[in-house]
Amino acid sequence: MKGANLHIQCFSILVPDYDQGLSYFCGVLGFERVADIDQGRKRWVEVRAPGAQTSIVLARADTPEQVAAIGAQGGGRVWLFLHTDDFAADHARLTANGVTFEEAPRTEPYGTVAVFRDPFGNRWDLIQRT
Repeated sequence: MKGANLHIQCFSILVPDYDQGLSYFCGVLGFERVADIDQGRKRWVEVRAPGAQTSIVLARADTPEQVAAIGAQGGGRVWLFLHTDDFAADHARLTANGVTFEEAPRTEPYGTVAVFRDPFGNRWDLIQRT
């Protein structure tokens, strides 16, 4: 059965601390804070890239298993893809904000791309599609 209007609204990334997550995603990457709701022992913290439809929920790791999974949710692979319509400008902005890229930008048949790692260990592609 086909859904009438299905889309991924949000997904979670494990972080050691909500404020560390907010500092990186909003301060370094330039994402917007969509929600920050105190729920007692935890918070609902949601961020997203400007103009994006899908949000990231910053989930504080509370158990030893969750702490061990910080930065490993993609199993060491690039699993997050940050799309841009101006690769050069965003690469320069992110670099100026302290993002360290694992490689120089490269051109592939699908676009221009460079891999970076967030401070929690997750690998990302910054990508501009051709």
